[in-house]
Amino acid sequence: MHSPFKPPALAAYLRRVHDNEVGAVRVTPLGGGRQGDKGYGYGIPLRIDYELRGQPRRAVVESVRPGPFGHEHMADRAQSLLWAHHAFGMLPRHVRSLDVGAVRATGELVPLGTAEELFMLAEFVEGREYADDLLRLRGGGGLQAIDVERADALCDYLVAIHARKHDEAGLWLRRVRELVGHGECIFGVVDSYPALDDTLREIERRCLEWRWQLRGHASRLCQVHGDFHPWNILFRDGADFSVLDRSRGEWGEAADDVACLTLNYLFFSLQRSGRLEGGFEILWRSFWEGYLERSRDPGVLEVVAPFFAFRALVMANPLWYPALAAPVRDKVLRFALSVLAEPRFDPARANAYCA
Repeated sequence: MHSPFKPPALAAYLRRVHDNEVGAVRVTPLGGGRQGDKGYGYGIPLRIDYELRGQPRRAVVESVRPGPFGHEHMADRAQSLLWAHHAFGMLPRHVRSLDVGAVRATGELVPLGTAEELFMLAEFVEGREYADDLLRLRGGGGLQAIDVERADALCDYLVAIHARKHDEAGLWLRRVRELVGHGECIFGVVDSYPALDDTLREIERRCLEWRWQLRGHASRLCQVHGDFHPWNILFRDGADFSVLDRSRGEWGEAADDVACLTLNYLFFSLQRSGRLEGGFEILWRSFWEGYLERSRDPGVLEVVAPFFAFRALVMANPLWYPALAAPVRDKVLRFALSVLAEPRFDPARANAYCA
């Protein structure tokens, strides 16, 4: 099916959403990530500019394209979007979903009914991806005060959302199970590698052992973002930011968010110099020290290993990062193997884990 998101169809759909006159609809693709860095994506968000009662408005249309990672069936993609419609507005600083709509084979955009594919209409927020800051540092830029300020703000944010706990042992078991077996997580990401080898097999084996270790930690269930990487964080002036595209569940393990963000400091530093050092090491150490002090949760060090492994498998995957140099891929996977082999993670040993 060709893209159904044409201005006339969107205008008709937006008139139904707003129950009012809509005009001057314009559609612009929003490319998340940079060519040569992030490759694969679950979909291409579209910025929609339009007029509502003569006043300018903006929104984003998000869809999930058919493919691997548990997105093969329309029902898989529909589940993801329907969950997001509910969950986006439940997390502080997250953009809100405005509606979930459906597409007919004719290209008509309609409310749910004879759906052949679903999409979500979300708020548009201004900002630049946090990845821009890390790309500047990777390119040789020096660490600035704003870099430390922003990392500190992200640390405070995670401490705040993780402080909200939830008591549901069955949901904890589901999140642990999904970490390993979900199409978007460890098994699904490994299956998307162009060639499987003993390293990937060993990472999978160690992650299965960690699944059994995590089962008894249901008291750790808390509010999470679920995909807290630098392309899902939009900064404006100073340390003012919004977040996008929380994933897979409202509740989970705090270590998932912490691993997702901090591993990027190591990842970008490895690309720059082959080790964690300089400005990236300052951000890594200050974030970990700040999070452990403010969250009062040293237990995160005892459960973070498989979450690091999940994120490392994404970063080392040629599908997701096609231009990544082979030595960096090797160090990222070595990091995953090393942290999985130890009962407690030590942030001060980041370079040793890669060696």
